[in-house]
Amino acid sequence: MRRGPLREGTFDSPLHEPRTAVVLGRWLGAALLTCFLTGLLSHLLQEPPAWLEGHLPSRPVNGYRVTQGLHVIAGTAAVPLLGAKLWTVYPKLFEWPPARSLGHALERLGIAVLVAATLLELFTGLLNTLQWYPWPFPFRQTHFWLGWTAVGGLLLHLAVKAPVIAAHWWRARVPVPGRRAFLTSVTVAAAAVTATTAGQTVPWLRWSDLLAPRRPDLGTLGLPVNRTAAQAGTTTVPADWRLTVAGPRPYRLSLDELRALPQHTVRLPIACVEGWSASADWTGVRVRDLLERAGAPADALVRVVSLEAEGPYAVSELPAPYARDGLTLLALAVNGQPLNADHGFPARLIAPNRPGVLQTKWVARLEVR
Repeated sequence: MRRGPLREGTFDSPLHEPRTAVVLGRWLGAALLTCFLTGLLSHLLQEPPAWLEGHLPSRPVNGYRVTQGLHVIAGTAAVPLLGAKLWTVYPKLFEWPPARSLGHALERLGIAVLVAATLLELFTGLLNTLQWYPWPFPFRQTHFWLGWTAVGGLLLHLAVKAPVIAAHWWRARVPVPGRRAFLTSVTVAAAAVTATTAGQTVPWLRWSDLLAPRRPDLGTLGLPVNRTAAQAGTTTVPADWRLTVAGPRPYRLSLDELRALPQHTVRLPIACVEGWSASADWTGVRVRDLLERAGAPADALVRVVSLEAEGPYAVSELPAPYARDGLTLLALAVNGQPLNADHGFPARLIAPNRPGVLQTKWVARLEVR
């Protein structure tokens, strides 16, 4: 007896059934929605629309650290959950006939889009945590739109399968041998990959940080770096370096003149899109003091320009809520030591609740806009 291209009984596991799929779907759906919402927040902080730019909050101080850490943790946990979910339902790939009607064909096409977008989203996100980009397309923009595609496909899938989901949401209609053991194994696998990678964000899990790509407590001056001075082409700072503050009353300051200004020390985290974060004690001049000296209005947007000649983050924009926050510094030292080249010598930006890629290093100009 044949069922389509395969023999009848090819998929003989009793776990290829709706209740197991619904339970896994709940967990996977929660992980994917968490990824989507935290990823959307990260995107808005990095590239805010004009109407939102002046309203981005600089508090809580650890806001981006928590949300981006949760983004990577949920995405990592989603990998074994997605594998288990696909294993549970993959016999439906071999349904025969492949399309019983136009509606059934459209449903299967929607599932194909959902699965493809989710697999690619998790695959590219995982490689991003390793800072490995073996593809020709831009990661961040592609990841953003894949997220919308995956969530759209997920919502459509939930709508189509709502009757089946409702029927198996609360309890199993028929006991299935091995289901509890299988779900327990999937839970243990998801917990294991989370526990061995989340330490790059969660300090009290650092002891179990075995598989994470970064140890945030390792590096020069007590911090790791994503982009070195050699990569940025800033190993040699001009001997006549001056910080230029361009505003209604423009002025320039040498490094010695910056050090002679009132210095402030704040404890802030560096939180990177790859999921790692680390707190440090930063010392420098408050940006708002520099802006007030230049006669900048209270609602001014500040353009921060690096010595780095090229790179997607050689220039960043500092909205007014950050620029006027007393914790935002043009830092000259970290953890009690002067900045070195890799950490942004002679001066770098540090601000609360802000992605690490926007904490511009090797600062040359502050432009009031």
